[in-house]
Amino acid sequence: MAIFLIVIIFPFLWQVITSFKDPRDISMMPTQLWPSRFSLDFYINVFVGHNFAVYLKNSIIVAAGTMLITIFIAFPASYAFARIHFKLKKFLKNFILLANMFPIIAVVTPMFIIFKQLKLINSYMGLIVPSIIITLPMAIWTLIAFIKTLPYELEEAALVDGCTKFSSVIKIILPLTTPGLFTTAIIAFITAWNEFMFALILVTKDHYRTVPVAIAMFPGQFSVPWGDMAAASIVATVPIVIVVLICQKRIVSGLTSGAVKG
Repeated sequence: MAIFLIVIIFPFLWQVITSFKDPRDISMMPTQLWPSRFSLDFYINVFVGHNFAVYLKNSIIVAAGTMLITIFIAFPASYAFARIHFKLKKFLKNFILLANMFPIIAVVTPMFIIFKQLKLINSYMGLIVPSIIITLPMAIWTLIAFIKTLPYELEEAALVDGCTKFSSVIKIILPLTTPGLFTTAIIAFITAWNEFMFALILVTKDHYRTVPVAIAMFPGQFSVPWGDMAAASIVATVPIVIVVLICQKRIVSGLTSGAVKG
C-alpha cells in the first residue's frame, strides 16, 4: 500500500515542487527535484499572463450549475424509481445508464450540430447540459440505493398524521437523504469540473473556456511552459482536494449507506 501511495502521490508532489521552482531551474540538466530557490513567478504569470481567474470562474459556474440541476432532477427521479411501481420501471432504470455507455467522442459531433442550431455554442448552458448528461445517471442510481434503505413506515406515519404525499417526501425523505445528496453533489461537481471533451469542442471563444481546456491550450508551437502548467494545475486541483478532505466522512457515509439494507 505504501508503494502504491508513493506511485500515486509522487506526480502530484512533482507538480507542486515544479510550480515553485525558479524559471531557470526548469531547463536545468540534469533535472533537480528540489528547486535552488522558491519562486512564485509561475503563479503570478498564470493569473497575469493567462487570465486564469476567468477560467476558474467559468469552471465554478459550470460545475456548480451542473451540481444543482443534477440534484434537482435526480432526487424526484430516484424517489419515483425507489418507491413507485409503474410499467417499464426496470427498463427505464437501465436505459438511463445508456448515457454513460457511449464514448463521448461518438456523440460530440452530433451534439455540436444540435447545440449550434440551438445557439448554445460558447455559453454556460452549452457546457452545463452535456455535464448533466454525464452526472445524472450516477446521481439517480446512487440516490435510488440510498432511498431504498429508508423505512417506508416513516412515510406511512406522516400520511396518517395528515401529510400529503408531496409534503411527506419534502419533510421526511429529503432531510433523511442529506448524506446521499451531499455525496452525489460533490461527485457531480468534481465530474463537471474535470470534464474536458465537451468543453473543448463546444467552446471556441477564450472567454468561456474552463480550467482543463485552458491548461491544455498553454503550450505554444515551439515551447511548452511547464512551470505555468504546473502552477495552473495546482491552482485547479488544490480546492477540489481540500473539499474532498473536509467532506470525506460525509462522502464515504453517503456512498456506503445504500450498500447494506435494513
